[in-house]
Amino acid sequence: MASGLQKQLMGFSLTTAEILYHLPDHPSLLQSFVWQEYDQAPEFPTLRRFLDFWKTDIEGPLHSVNVIYQKLITPGEVRLVNLERFH
Repeated sequence: MASGLQKQLMGFSLTTAEILYHLPDHPSLLQSFVWQEYDQAPEFPTLRRFLDFWKTDIEGPLHSVNVIYQKLITPGEVRLVNLERFH
């Protein structure tokens, strides 16, 4: 299994999903669940597998899912700087 740093170097980003779902015993009430993992935007295969698991194995029906992600390791910035030549 790859570490968080290895995943970031492979292009994964830290992904957070706020999952709102209906309580099984009180369907008019919503509960919030926060999920966080390294995943690959924009397809989010890890999150999609988790949501598929939720739909088949967890009683609370999904209401909505809000996703945010951030690449923590990005390419370096290159800036040209004018330097005077000294002779």
